[in-house]
Amino acid sequence: MRRSLRAGFAVTFALLWVALAGAAGAQTDSPVLARIVKAGELRVGMSGDQPPLNFKSNLGEMMGLEVDLARALAEVMGVKLVIVQKPFDELIGAVKGGEVDLVMSGMTITPSRNLQVPFVGPYYLSGKSILANSATLAKIKTVGDLDKPKMTLVALDGSTSEAFVQKFMPKAKLVTTKSYDDAVKLLLANKVQALVADQEICVLTGLRHPKAGLGALSKPLTIEPIGIAVAPGDPLLVNFLENSFAALQVGGSLDGLRERWVRNGDWVTQLR
Repeated sequence: MRRSLRAGFAVTFALLWVALAGAAGAQTDSPVLARIVKAGELRVGMSGDQPPLNFKSNLGEMMGLEVDLARALAEVMGVKLVIVQKPFDELIGAVKGGEVDLVMSGMTITPSRNLQVPFVGPYYLSGKSILANSATLAKIKTVGDLDKPKMTLVALDGSTSEAFVQKFMPKAKLVTTKSYDDAVKLLLANKVQALVADQEICVLTGLRHPKAGLGALSKPLTIEPIGIAVAPGDPLLVNFLENSFAALQVGGSLDGLRERWVRNGDWVTQLR
C-alpha cells in the first residue's frame, strides 16, 4: 500500500510543480506560501491524539491519515514537514497568529470557524457518536436519553462535540478536557457516563480498552466535513492547496489514504 501511494504521489508532484513555481513567484500576493518556500518548511498543527487521523505510535512517531497527507503536501512543495503538536482548542489561534501554516487535526468545517480562517477540502467525513459502557449505551435510543441532569458527559474543549452537547443536551452536565486521553481517563474512572466525540474516536477507543466494556453507537448522529484550516490572508496558498487536493483526488492518492487508515485496521497495534 505504501509503494502504491508513493507512485500516486509521484504523479501528483509532477503535475503540481509548475503550479507551485508560479505561485511562489508572486511573493507579495502570497506571504505565507512565500515564507514556506523561503524557509524550506511547512508547519502543520495537529493535536496528536485523534486516531486514525493523527496520533503518536507506541514508538513516539506521529502517524495517521493527516500525517501522510501533510507529508504529501510538503513533498509536492519540496520542503520539510514540521508537525506542531498543540491542544485542539489552540489550533485555530495558532494558524491565525502565524505559528503554523495549516491545521490538519480532524477539524470540522463550520461557519464560525470559516469566519476566522479559510478551509480547503473536505478530505474526510466524520460524525458525532457516543462512547459509554454497555449498560449506559443500552439505555440510549435518542439524544434525549442523554439530556438529563443526572448525566455527566465529557467532550474535547473547543470542539464541535462540545457545541453539540451544549445545543442538544443542555440539561446534562458537561465536562471538557484538553485531550481525548484525558477524556477517556474520566470515562474509565466512571467520573462521567459518556464521551461525545467523532465516530472513529469512539470506535477506536473501545478497541484500545477491550476489558473496559466500552461501546459506541452503530451509526453516527451527524455528518461532518473535515478539512484543512489555512492561514488567512493568502488566497494563492488556498488556490495551490485546492489544486493539490484535486490532483490527489484524481490520482487516487486520497482514496488510498482512506483505505489504509479508515478501512484497514492493521495500524491499531501501533497505538500507545
